[in-house]
Amino acid sequence: MTSAATTSIPGYIAGTWDIDTSHSDVSFTVRHMMVSKVRGRFGAFSGEIVTGENLADSSVTATIDATSIDTNNEQRDGHIRSADFFDVENHPQWSFRSTAVRADGEDLAVDGELTIKGVTRPVTLALEVNGFGPDAWGGTRAGFSASTTIDRNDFGVDIKMPLDGGGVVVSDKVQIHLEIEAVLRQA
Repeated sequence: MTSAATTSIPGYIAGTWDIDTSHSDVSFTVRHMMVSKVRGRFGAFSGEIVTGENLADSSVTATIDATSIDTNNEQRDGHIRSADFFDVENHPQWSFRSTAVRADGEDLAVDGELTIKGVTRPVTLALEVNGFGPDAWGGTRAGFSASTTIDRNDFGVDIKMPLDGGGVVVSDKVQIHLEIEAVLRQA
């Protein structure tokens, strides 16, 4: 990818950015009982984004506190934290480390390694750069949206809960959604 792709992003700024967790969201959607979807989010996470002079030189690292899961149901959250699902007692933190930022046709993608329950697998996030601009406190902000779908079994979240009439209580496919606002570090 050339720097021409970088300049096609309005207001693009190279630098190191810290994720503003109070203005960001890390969430997921999973099919439940074959008829609906349950949404959840993580309340505690952190990360660093580096936007390179050339977009291909950019990178992302992030951690998620798996204990901070919130599906709006305390009983379900407790079960998800258990060894049946996330086993947060032994694996309280997840991580993501990018390996490439690249063009994907007309779109952008972030390739990386996602670690859940001590299992690391490659994932690709579809990336949307939402913009760059000044904030009300004299700083600079950037916004990004990203999403991917993973198979929870690939990460050791492999509980099987079949339904009597066929199907499962919780699907294998999990959609991950990220809405990230980041603050440019001052030199």
